[in-house]
Amino acid sequence: MTKFAGWMGSGLQKDESIALLGQMTAADSTFSVRHGQNYAFSTTATDIADRNGTLLLAPQSGSRLGCSQGLLDAYLSRGVDFLVGLPEADTFLLIDTNQQLLMLATDPIGLSNIYYAEIADGLIFGSSADFVVRHPQVSNGIAPQAVFDYIYLNHCPSPTTIYRQVKKLEGGQCLVYHNGRISLKRYWLPVFHEQSCDLQQAGLELQQQLIEAVRGMADTEDNTGAFLSGGLDSSSVAGALAKVFPGKAKTFSMGFDADGYDEIEYANIAVQRFNTRQHQYYVTPEDTVNAVPAIAAYYDEPFGNASALAAYYCAKLAKDHGVDRLLAGDGGDEIFAGNERYAKQMLFENYHRLPKFLSAGLEATLNALPDVIAKQKLPFKAKRYIDQANAAMPDRLQDYNFLHRHAAADIFQADFLAEIDTSAPLRQFREDYWRPESASTLNRMLYLDWKNTLHDNDLVKVNRMCEMAGVEVCYPLLDRRILDLSCRIPSNDKLRGQKLRWFYKQAMMDFLPERIINKPKHGFGLPFGVWLKDHQPLKQLAYGAINDLKRREFFKPDFLDHAIEMHQSVHAAYYGDLVWMLMMLELWFAGKGL
Repeated sequence: MTKFAGWMGSGLQKDESIALLGQMTAADSTFSVRHGQNYAFSTTATDIADRNGTLLLAPQSGSRLGCSQGLLDAYLSRGVDFLVGLPEADTFLLIDTNQQLLMLATDPIGLSNIYYAEIADGLIFGSSADFVVRHPQVSNGIAPQAVFDYIYLNHCPSPTTIYRQVKKLEGGQCLVYHNGRISLKRYWLPVFHEQSCDLQQAGLELQQQLIEAVRGMADTEDNTGAFLSGGLDSSSVAGALAKVFPGKAKTFSMGFDADGYDEIEYANIAVQRFNTRQHQYYVTPEDTVNAVPAIAAYYDEPFGNASALAAYYCAKLAKDHGVDRLLAGDGGDEIFAGNERYAKQMLFENYHRLPKFLSAGLEATLNALPDVIAKQKLPFKAKRYIDQANAAMPDRLQDYNFLHRHAAADIFQADFLAEIDTSAPLRQFREDYWRPESASTLNRMLYLDWKNTLHDNDLVKVNRMCEMAGVEVCYPLLDRRILDLSCRIPSNDKLRGQKLRWFYKQAMMDFLPERIINKPKHGFGLPFGVWLKDHQPLKQLAYGAINDLKRREFFKPDFLDHAIEMHQSVHAAYYGDLVWMLMMLELWFAGKGL
C-alpha cells in the first residue's frame, strides 16, 4: 500500500518540513517530499497528479492504478462535491493550493485507512496512525473508550482510534479542511434493489467481472500471486488468476498441524482444478512465539484478530518466492451473504411473520409453564428462541458478545469504567445499521459488516500483515463493479432460505469444484487456544503479557487471573480467544513504548 503523511495549515519552511516529515515517517528513504505554502506531505507514491495548483494522489495500490489524473479532472470540473455519483471514487489525498483546501477521502468500502488529528493551526494526516502521533503537536494519550471498544469488538472501530486526539475515516467518507474547519460527508451509500433480475445473466457478469478485476490488479505472472485457503472466495480469486496466467498462476496457503484447523486439503483441490503453482507452509507454535510481538507492534492500534498470524506468514511465504503483489479473497461473504449469522438472524425474522394471535398465544403458554417444565430442553430452547427473536436489530447480533455475558464491573477497574460509555459500541452499531435507506434486514446486516468486519477488521488485518512482509495486496471481490452487482441481487437470492451465498454458488457452479462450493466455512483460523495448553514458551509469552496488564489501569487483576485459570481448566479454544486478545493488547502497548 502506498504510504503518506503530512499536514495542512502549518506554515513551516521547507527544511523544517523535510526534517519533521522524516521524523513522522521514521526517516524512510522510500518517501519523497512535496512542500508548499501552508502544506507539506511525504509519500511513497509516484502517481501524483499536479495541475492548476492542485495536487492529488490516490494511494490505493493495485486497484485502479493511475487513477489520480481522472480524479483530479473530476475535481477541477465539479469542485468538492465531485465524488457524489462518481463510479471511479477511490481513496485519495488532494491539496488545492489556490484555495488552501485539503480533501481526504476513502473508497466506498474503505480498503485502507486514513488517520487525522486537528491541531491549533492545522490538520495532520497520514496513512498510519504512527505517522500522525509522531507529530510533536499530536498527543499519544490513550482513549479509555477505545480500550473498552477493543474488548467489545477485538479491534478499535472507526471513526475513533486508540488515541484521544486521532480519528480515522470510514468507508465512503470525505473530509474537507478549509479555513481552519473540518467538514465530513458520506459521499456514497449503497442502493439495494429487491426487484427480480436475470440471475443467469448476473452470474455470467460476476464471473466476467471477477476475471477482469483480477486482470486489472495483477502485475506480471512472476510477481503476482493469490492467497488460497481453499474456501469459496480465495478459490474464486485463484481461479480467476489462473485464467489470466494459465498454468503459471502462483498460490500460497497456510496449514496447521491441529485437528479441525487444517484446510490444505481443500486448497489442493483448487490447485488441481486451476493448475496453479502452489506453495504452502505449516505454521507452528514456535512461529507464533517468534512473530507475535512484532505483529502486535506493527498495527496502528491494538488488534485482536488471531488470523493475522496466518496472514503474515502467508504473505511472507509469497515474498520469499518473489511475489510483490497478492490478491486476497476478502469481501465475498459480506457482499454476497456468506456468514452463518445472516441465516441465523433470518430465522428470528421468520418468527415475526407468524400471525400475531399465534405468537402471542405461544409466548403466553411458555410463560405460564411451571419452572420444572420450563427448564426442560425443548421449552427452554423455544423460550430462548422467542426472546432472541423479540430483541431488536441490530442489538440481537451482539447477544453472545463477551461484554453482554459478563458484568463490566467484574472486568474493569472502577476508575477506568467511570470514563467509559458502555452503550457506545451498540449505539454505533444501530447508527450504522439504519443508515442505508429502504434496505432489507439482510442488506442492513451486510452494510454493517462492510464497516465492522471489512473496513475496521479483516482489511486492516491483511493490509498491515502484507505491508509487514513487504507485499502489496488487492481485493478483486471488492472491485466497485462487483460491489454494485451485489446490490442488484435481491436479498432472497443472496440467501435462499438457509442456503448461504445461494446466488454466488449458482454463478460459480461451472467454475469452482463442487467440494469447494459445498464445503463448511473456515478460513485461516488459528489453533492458538489448543497450542497454548501444552506449548510452554507460548504460555510464558501469553500469560506473561496478561500479568503485565495488571500494571495498567484498565482491568481488575482478578479478571485477568480468571481468564488464565479458565483457559487452563475448560474450553481452551473459547478462552484462548480471550487470552489472545488480552495478550495482543499488552504487546501492542509494549511495542509502542507506552
